[in-house]
Amino acid sequence: MPTAADRLPRPLAALGRHPSGVLLGAQLLVVLAYPALQGSDLGLAFAGVFQLLVLLAAVAAVRRTPALTWVALLLGVPAVVLTVAEAFQPDSDGVVLASAVFHAPFYFFVSYALIRYLFHDDKVTRDELFATGAAFTVVAWGFAYLYAAAQVLWPGAFISYTSPTGAVPLDWFELLFLSFTAMTSVGLSDVYPVLAHARSLVMVEQVAGVFYVALVVARLVGLSARRRD
Repeated sequence: MPTAADRLPRPLAALGRHPSGVLLGAQLLVVLAYPALQGSDLGLAFAGVFQLLVLLAAVAAVRRTPALTWVALLLGVPAVVLTVAEAFQPDSDGVVLASAVFHAPFYFFVSYALIRYLFHDDKVTRDELFATGAAFTVVAWGFAYLYAAAQVLWPGAFISYTSPTGAVPLDWFELLFLSFTAMTSVGLSDVYPVLAHARSLVMVEQVAGVFYVALVVARLVGLSARRRD
């Protein structure tokens, strides 16, 4: 029996069958587009729209997983509203903190749902392969919002070449860059924590990154061994 996705035009049907791929693609699109959109209110508004697409793709991905969709909506709807508010008031500490309060647990819940999706059965589908990458990037986004909250609560928690003293808060893209370098443990970031609270968060993310890679490798090795048996 054809599904709702199968009744759509072929390109849209393919997207509907691979929500995790849409999520991964939307996140990478934001990463590539954000530098070109900085420096103007219109650019920040466009960045907010891209982030909304990421949020919607994340909710769609969760709907395909054995997780609670209503939890994603409970966290995702306020995150959508605060994404718009943050696009127009990026320097408001209250808006930034409120946005982080909803975005961070939302992305962590989505990553939990995607990991459950990966371990749900003994088959590896194409969408599950996309979910492997999407879960990794979702965790990185969640920690970026934790860092945004940290520098509101503890001013000067992070420094970079653009703010060597930490007097000027780092923008979200710099914090996302820090998050990806910590998650991958490459250690090449020119953005780094200087206060103890910030460093503790970075250390937790480094552990999460190593644990995630080990988890995925163990999953793939286990499936390969089961096929041989």
